[in-house]
Amino acid sequence: MELKNQTEKLKQHLNYLKEIYERNEPPKDRKDKQFFQMVKEETLPVYELLEQWETNTLKVVKERKVNVHPHQVTSTRENMELLLMHSYYIDVRRKRYMELNNSIHYILDQLLRGL
Repeated sequence: MELKNQTEKLKQHLNYLKEIYERNEPPKDRKDKQFFQMVKEETLPVYELLEQWETNTLKVVKERKVNVHPHQVTSTRENMELLLMHSYYIDVRRKRYMELNNSIHYILDQLLRGL
C-alpha cells in the first residue's frame, strides 16, 4: 500500500514539475545562489521520496509481483531526477522534456496497474 501511495505522489510531482517547466522562464543567471537554494529546498522532498520509491519498487519487482524490470525502475528514478533540474533551469527542448515526462508516467502507470 505504501508503494502505491509513493507512486501516486510521484505522479503528482511529475505533473507539478511540468507546470513549472511550462510556466517559468529560465533563470537569468545559472549561478544564482538564491535560485539554487530555492530549487534545492523545493526538490529535496522529491529526491527523498524517489529514493524510498526505488527501494520499495525494486523489492516488489524482485518478488515478481509487478511486470516491471529493475532496469526500468532505475531509469525512471534517473529520468525523474533529470526532470527535477530541467523543470527549474529549463535547459532542455520541450520535445526531450515531454519524452522524459511520458516515459516516467508510463512506468508509474504500469506499476500502479500491477499493484
